[in-house]
Amino acid sequence: MESFKRLVTERRSASNFMENHPITPMELDEIFELVKMAPSAFNLQHTNYVAVIDPQIKESVKKAAYGQHKVGTSSAVIIVLGDKKAYKETERIYEGLLMLGILNKQEYDHAVQDTVSMYESRGELFQRDEAIRNASLSAMMFMLAAKSKGWDTCPMIGFDPEQMKGVLNISDQYEPVMMITIGKEKVQSRKPRGYRKPIAEFVKYV
Repeated sequence: MESFKRLVTERRSASNFMENHPITPMELDEIFELVKMAPSAFNLQHTNYVAVIDPQIKESVKKAAYGQHKVGTSSAVIIVLGDKKAYKETERIYEGLLMLGILNKQEYDHAVQDTVSMYESRGELFQRDEAIRNASLSAMMFMLAAKSKGWDTCPMIGFDPEQMKGVLNISDQYEPVMMITIGKEKVQSRKPRGYRKPIAEFVKYV
């Protein structure tokens, strides 16, 4: 428990990264192995990621992010995408429960039908909201997992979504929820942590 408290308190939004600290796909995979355990509604796993490590592509991503310096100095840029049509994967995702005998065929059919019909009946706005909600949960898991592996991160919304989709060839099925820069923080340029409200200001017990 103390280690988790330390992880949470030591995680900071890095405003500046040290240059020339590459991160490998293998190192990112170690983070994503933890990320895939994040919760998602109906276990639909709405979140997709584009991990940009190629310097040339990263430069194009930097332009879509209004030229922000930390994008250029980061080890990688992670684009967090919410799948607005994740419910269409319900059959495939639930199939393992059927094969393992956790659900019988009738239960499986009902689970699939109930999940799909809910998403379809509530429409596109709900589907977009769900994509954002679930991708946000996954993104927080990414930042904590990255910190546990010795990497620093910064969640960012300062980018042009349409330009980013063009640069990375992202289809309209996916909502760009946020961008996360990852690298080794230049600690000497770190500013003091911002004000945090006392619990009484943001929690109400009823």
